[in-house]
Amino acid sequence: MHKKRRRKRKNYRPRIIAYVIPLLCVLLAGIGVVRAFTSDDSKSKQEQPGPQAAISQLGSSILDAASAKASSDQYPADTDAGEKADDSESPDAAEDSAKEFTLADLDNPQGFDERPTENGIVLANEQIDLNGLDTACLDWGQGGDLDEYNRPAGCMQYQEKYGMYNAYFIKDEPEKKVIYLTMDEGYEYGCSSRIMDTLKEKNVHVVFFVTKPYAEQNPDLVRRMIDEGHEVGNHSVTHPAAGLPSQDIETQTNEINENHRYIKEQFGYDMHLFRYPAGKFSQQSLALINNLNYKSVFWSFAYLDYDVENQPDPAESLQKAVSKLHPGAIYLLHAESETNTQILGDFIDQVRAQGYEFKVFE
Repeated sequence: MHKKRRRKRKNYRPRIIAYVIPLLCVLLAGIGVVRAFTSDDSKSKQEQPGPQAAISQLGSSILDAASAKASSDQYPADTDAGEKADDSESPDAAEDSAKEFTLADLDNPQGFDERPTENGIVLANEQIDLNGLDTACLDWGQGGDLDEYNRPAGCMQYQEKYGMYNAYFIKDEPEKKVIYLTMDEGYEYGCSSRIMDTLKEKNVHVVFFVTKPYAEQNPDLVRRMIDEGHEVGNHSVTHPAAGLPSQDIETQTNEINENHRYIKEQFGYDMHLFRYPAGKFSQQSLALINNLNYKSVFWSFAYLDYDVENQPDPAESLQKAVSKLHPGAIYLLHAESETNTQILGDFIDQVRAQGYEFKVFE
């Protein structure tokens, strides 16, 4: 039994040798191939890299792609390594670029509302035939119905109906967050200089609509309005309580021309904007104002601020004025109002905080 087992084990040895020898041959051949690659000169390596170099390059490309993806996720697409290097070299520039610019950050923004002229603007409107136009007196008020932009619907309707006469109830620019401030000056109550102090501090320009008696009694204030870049508008001579359409054509013409001549003679300034006393107008009077080379400026926001003996609460007035904000808004504020004088600065700040820009109506 023992001899038979030993004989069987001896029979396995030839088989093992038969398998091992070919395997060794394959390994030696592989080593020869590797040595052949490694023995190539440096030039051939650069022109045609071997398998190991190709794998290395592939790995490097993958790493570079991953790095680029991470970089694009971290930085905006319009910044490159050079810009980031410049930022790192300039800490002030990095700090400035990190902070987004908003109007709300500025108490005195520069470059807004620069006046094109110190002497007013001269218009040359296309003349309109007054014959046959409606003389019925209309009372303007913006109403309470609002559209999707928070704009009074009445303003949009009247703008479409009467815009052909160079009349403005609102600026129809829903895509622009712009607001126009206007101040009516029928008489002085000690507030105008304080209002102009605030406007100067905030760098906001407005239209001051003045009557002839106001200009005669307050020449220093009118001169300051012009010198500080505000627009001066025509608010008639006598401010007729019954409205301009209650007068005949000749009287209406004198209401505008006499005030225009006085401002021109005393201040060297040409007015071109008109505001109707009490907001009362007619189709014929709109055409007349147009023919006198004026624009008629109404409003899309106004409130009961003109009674100096019964001034509205400042906090409530501020909330009301801000809540009615809308694109292309023309705000009418009376400059004799103590409430308006108190809330004006806060109103400007809150309007800017909502992304609006103040412009002067021209």
